[in-house]
Amino acid sequence: MNEKIKKIINKKNKSKIVCLTAYSKNIAEILDKHCDLILVGDSLGSVLYNFKSTKEVTLQIMINHSKSVRLGINKSLMVFDMPYKTYQNPKEALKNAKLVLKKTKCDAVKLEGGKKIIPIVKKLVQNKIPVMGHVGILPQTDKKFTFKGKKQQERNRILHDTKLLENAGAFSIVLECIETKLSKKITDNLTIPTIGIGSSVNCDGQVLVIDDLIGLSKSKFKFVKKYLDISRIIENAVKRYKSEVIKKRFPTRKHSFNT
Repeated sequence: MNEKIKKIINKKNKSKIVCLTAYSKNIAEILDKHCDLILVGDSLGSVLYNFKSTKEVTLQIMINHSKSVRLGINKSLMVFDMPYKTYQNPKEALKNAKLVLKKTKCDAVKLEGGKKIIPIVKKLVQNKIPVMGHVGILPQTDKKFTFKGKKQQERNRILHDTKLLENAGAFSIVLECIETKLSKKITDNLTIPTIGIGSSVNCDGQVLVIDDLIGLSKSKFKFVKKYLDISRIIENAVKRYKSEVIKKRFPTRKHSFNT
């Protein structure tokens, strides 16, 4: 097992796991200093490409961004989000996951779903491809983005799915927008770590989209906390640049080549 994955698993019940998304080398370099895990998420579809859903994200788009992210990572575990319809059956999943690992040098892949994807998870794990699971809201297939765990039947299904994923060999599971008490029950019921997004402090770790965290997106999801308004900082810098160009204050002699 990858040493980085061992470290993630060993954090269970000891210390919280810090995760964020990254889509480029420059951002990854910054996050790598502070994160345990960096996810190249298919959320880049809406964040960078303005796609209406993650269904439009292709394997090639994900590979291109992951290759950039890989250049910025030294210590963090790098996880590749397998896009929609790239793991519809074990054979297809194995073929695409092998390609992903070869092209991006990522440490693991993430798959959405529960019982239906168990044969796929098993196939990948048997071929020494580490898998992170993902339950709750499934952006690739869900039509309504409402939190999960309202009804007992749904709670039972999600709880069962997480145990199936663990038994199939997943090393961690993302819990997206799962009711607080249920996320605690799931976390307590598993020996592998849970990574929450909109699923309370009860999870073993947390993940957010970096553009949401720094205020570069206009996301209004309940679970998002904006720690910085970088849009304003960028705008102020551009305004200063514009002013100096117009007033011929840039470039100065310092920024020019002189004889």
